[in-house]
Amino acid sequence: MIRALLLLPVLVCSLLASAQQKNQTTDAFLITGQIKKELRFTLANLQQLQSKSIPDVVITNHAGEPRGTASRLQGILVKDLLKAVELKEENPKLFSEFYFVFTAADEYKVVYSWNEIFNSPTGNSVYLITARDGKNLNEMDDRILIITTSDFKTGRRHIKALSSIVVKRVN
Repeated sequence: MIRALLLLPVLVCSLLASAQQKNQTTDAFLITGQIKKELRFTLANLQQLQSKSIPDVVITNHAGEPRGTASRLQGILVKDLLKAVELKEENPKLFSEFYFVFTAADEYKVVYSWNEIFNSPTGNSVYLITARDGKNLNEMDDRILIITTSDFKTGRRHIKALSSIVVKRVN
């Protein structure tokens, strides 16, 4: 009984921390790394860019089980944002050595290769969401959100509260 009472505060704190992480949002993100100039995107910058309608996306977990549906989506192709990034490499043949690490505020990380974004159909389905369920970017509970609509298990690369994109190069 005493053990249970001692563990109760720990359990409550961990549940509160978990609930707080689920509600994190970001208002900007920075692109850094192996690039000539860092770029910072704010909500105001993103709202000025042209968004397009995206069909509803069923969000699934690692096992492919549905966890919800992202509806009434508007978004910007991530590759259109990344076109402004100049890699620290002049030879386009070597661009294949680069990759992007997307990091959320809770430190969740997702990796995309340069070829995945710019040289495959995947690049046409990686979106920064600017509206969801009738809410614009400023109102969204999980801003800044990245979704890859073509993934089989969409939750694996469902990035909420994007805080940075770091451009790295394979050694």
